[in-house]
Amino acid sequence: MDMNQYLSMFIDESNDHLQSLNESMMGLEANPEDLSIVQVIFRSAHTLKGMAATMGFEDLASLTHQMENVLDLVRNNKLRMQDFIFDTLFKSLDALESMVEDITGGGAGKADVSAIVASLQAIVRGEIPTAAGAASETTAAAAPKAADAPVFLDEFQYSVLEQSLQEGHKVLYVDVAIRKDCQLKAVRAYMVFDLLERSGEVVKSFPSVQDIEQEKFEHSFSLYYITQKEASEIQAMILNLSEIDKVTAVALDQESLRQMGQETVAATSEAPAPVKASEPAGGNGNASPAAAAHAKEESKAAPARTGGAPSRTIRVDIERLDVLMNLFSELLIDRVRLEQLASEVQNGDLTETVEHMGRVSGDLQNIVMKLRMVPVDTVFNRFPRMVRDLAKSLDKKIDLVVTGAETELDRTVIDEIGDPLVHLLRNAVDHGVEGIQERLAAGKSDTGTVNLRAFHSGNHVFIEIEDDGAGINPQKILQSAIKKGILTQEQASNYSDDEAIQLLFAPGFSTAEVISDVSGRGVGLDVVKSKITSLGGNVVIYSTQGKGTNFSVQLPLTLSIIAAMLVRLGSEKYAIPLSSIVETGIVKQSQIRTIHGNKMLEFRNSHIPLVSLSKIFSIPDYDESTEEETEIVVIRKGERLVALAVQDFIGQNEIVIKNLGKYLPEVQGISGATILGDGQVALIIDPNAFIK
Repeated sequence: MDMNQYLSMFIDESNDHLQSLNESMMGLEANPEDLSIVQVIFRSAHTLKGMAATMGFEDLASLTHQMENVLDLVRNNKLRMQDFIFDTLFKSLDALESMVEDITGGGAGKADVSAIVASLQAIVRGEIPTAAGAASETTAAAAPKAADAPVFLDEFQYSVLEQSLQEGHKVLYVDVAIRKDCQLKAVRAYMVFDLLERSGEVVKSFPSVQDIEQEKFEHSFSLYYITQKEASEIQAMILNLSEIDKVTAVALDQESLRQMGQETVAATSEAPAPVKASEPAGGNGNASPAAAAHAKEESKAAPARTGGAPSRTIRVDIERLDVLMNLFSELLIDRVRLEQLASEVQNGDLTETVEHMGRVSGDLQNIVMKLRMVPVDTVFNRFPRMVRDLAKSLDKKIDLVVTGAETELDRTVIDEIGDPLVHLLRNAVDHGVEGIQERLAAGKSDTGTVNLRAFHSGNHVFIEIEDDGAGINPQKILQSAIKKGILTQEQASNYSDDEAIQLLFAPGFSTAEVISDVSGRGVGLDVVKSKITSLGGNVVIYSTQGKGTNFSVQLPLTLSIIAAMLVRLGSEKYAIPLSSIVETGIVKQSQIRTIHGNKMLEFRNSHIPLVSLSKIFSIPDYDESTEEETEIVVIRKGERLVALAVQDFIGQNEIVIKNLGKYLPEVQGISGATILGDGQVALIIDPNAFIK
């Protein structure tokens, strides 16, 4: 039987079950005595095992079977949930997710999960995992200390070290501990490696270089190092780096190296063998066909137990929705063209037919747009686990409160917003919420709260990340900005507290020195800002010292079809998104003033800049300075306003956004183009480009 036809269904349902398992595990960790949650977890794990065995992914089925053994003891009150059991089960879920990702990418879903299986089997036997095992299973960010888990060498690495000793080089075993209050462990580790590579060669490190770069280690790492320098000299060099707590450098000779090599071989031989595809852990090889058959029966019987109610949902490939959206976009362009022709011909029957077509296509547009709308829950649901792991690694107590997860956004926006939100959440957990002792000293609860909210407002969705931490000190930000040359002392003196806090989005703040100056705020926030701006959104920071910080992200509902104001400049037409327009108006030349060489306009008891689009886009057949009155469009970005000078207002239309393509270079102030009803192309103005 060809299983490939069911592969996409298996992947989708596996991801659903893994997400359910993660959420249920989080709930069980909060209420360890609630056996009803254990039952839910057991059922999801059992279903996943049956699906995997039926599809032939035995490694996945074997690991899930081991998880079942632990959960079975818990649900029968033979085992109490403890921290190391939670950590091991979470590690198992991470491994299962990696296997499913491998299958999604066309792989066989195989992985060496022997260490995790050994820990699960030890839990079933009633044994507490060893210090090394427990440490390796805690979280993705954690790693065992060098003393507990020596750096194992393969034959090639061992021969390189042995040959180096024979040639007169020194071989050192170096153990480096970084201070626990260090904000960027990976950066410090990189500085250590960079320093060492100037005087020798690092042969092997534990954790691996990749894990260290991704901060998947606690606060220490070990390595084998070849050099001509003495151990004491290397030790002193590393200790001279900032935020290094302790360094141990031991020179190895032939005998000690041989002993460590023998220990490596012994440890490798004693380690449990990887689970074979034909052997589900916990049973012998003969049990495999029976287990697979049983799994098939379970998966076949499952629908019968649902009561036979027909499913009201279907899975649709995303590419099909994209094709549907593109086809509707063409239909919308033709509809606008028909409406224009009907108004010119003035035929009653034609006008009536076009109006009916307009109503039907409007309803169709709403349905197509709703098909593309996805709840932000698809992004939010991975954050509780991430916050839990991060808080544990930082030794903080943090309660993540998610509201408005049912709020819907266009799939294009959903696909792009995940990484910026991850960065803002990590920022809130790592730098926003204080440590337990600091919070208690400030008279706060030892548990910090991070609120993740989503809600609709007009044609936008707002996502807020708010913490109840120490807040941001505006004066420290201004001092840092002056130090970095972003502001002069005179400019800084004119900044309000709110304006100072927004400076965190300046690219100049993404430096290691600023991390210490402003408590880590600003690291990478310029990247977050640029990403959100590229989506047509905006992000603003609100902060009160001692009470907390709020990052408010404003996003458009969709990036495909927008309402826009069409304007004329000479023989050219432009579209300005309605979401950015505050109001339109007409001003006389006498109302325009020149201040420091810039044209300014009085608007609502303040002065705002007046920008000439005809000069920016070099339009030859229009110049507003020759006219007595000029039409203006006032646009907003955050709290700032700018007036754009135009020749005529054409009217409001719904337009389809088209990319300029690869052949046209990026044009400043233009975000795309649209095709109008008369077939003419109108460029879409990017309001964000005019307000810095």
